[in-house]
Amino acid sequence: MRGYLFLAVMAVGLVLGGALAAKEVPQVPRPETVSYGSDRLQALDFWRAQAPSAPLTVFVHGGAWRAGDKNVSSKTRQVPYFLSKGHAFASVNYRLVPDVGVAQQAEDVARSLKNLVDRAEALGFDRKRIVLMGHSAGAHLAALVATDGRYLQQVGLQPEDIAGVILLDGAGYDVPRQMAVAGSMMQRTYKMAFGEDPAQQRALSPIVHVGAPNARAFLVLHVQRPDAAEQSRALVDALRQAGTRAEVHGLPGEGRSGHREINVELGDPSYAGTAIVHRWLGGVL
Repeated sequence: MRGYLFLAVMAVGLVLGGALAAKEVPQVPRPETVSYGSDRLQALDFWRAQAPSAPLTVFVHGGAWRAGDKNVSSKTRQVPYFLSKGHAFASVNYRLVPDVGVAQQAEDVARSLKNLVDRAEALGFDRKRIVLMGHSAGAHLAALVATDGRYLQQVGLQPEDIAGVILLDGAGYDVPRQMAVAGSMMQRTYKMAFGEDPAQQRALSPIVHVGAPNARAFLVLHVQRPDAAEQSRALVDALRQAGTRAEVHGLPGEGRSGHREINVELGDPSYAGTAIVHRWLGGVL
């Protein structure tokens, strides 16, 4: 029961953190909502860029694989930031645990990308300049789709169709390792999402798949959480060994407050991660 309480508190904290920051977020147009499947959660919000042939940033929300919503993007600084840089922006919903498994969530992310790519001309973005970004559980899903080519191949895409990947404070890139060191509450979180079969845990670990073709470049950011720092560095080391361009940066902020801040404040000129993202985007797009 305490595990469920923790998840609820974490999900509520993410929403509240976004709501607090929203008071100072510049106004942006209302998004278009697009369905990419038959389930109500197979939907995404899309903001058009001001000019055609723009880059596209696609965001995957967090929430411990069983909570969260695409609407969080409207409460952060990310949408106004990316729109101001000339990007189109999409925020993706996906089906949640326990109704589906994590593999099905990765399939949803891949389907959402395929839906967007197929409509690139009508939506006004350049399908060769797509950045996939995720926070927390969404960082895990983004990393999995960008490294395990099966998800994109199932919908007719390839990892190379993703120009870049930005991962925000994930800690599930090596699931068995995380489950071995996590406290009791987080272990329950991971067991709910990944089960107890070590083979399944490995299959859903992005770090296992980095030897295969990957997205073209990765930027991995974390706050001062030991597990997020360790997992982020290990993933980047593995990507580099596989010949994939990757870099990792630690940002200020600790615990759940830092974990929330990286998602809410990215895009604010005073936030340390914003300049890193700006520089990195200039080198990959």
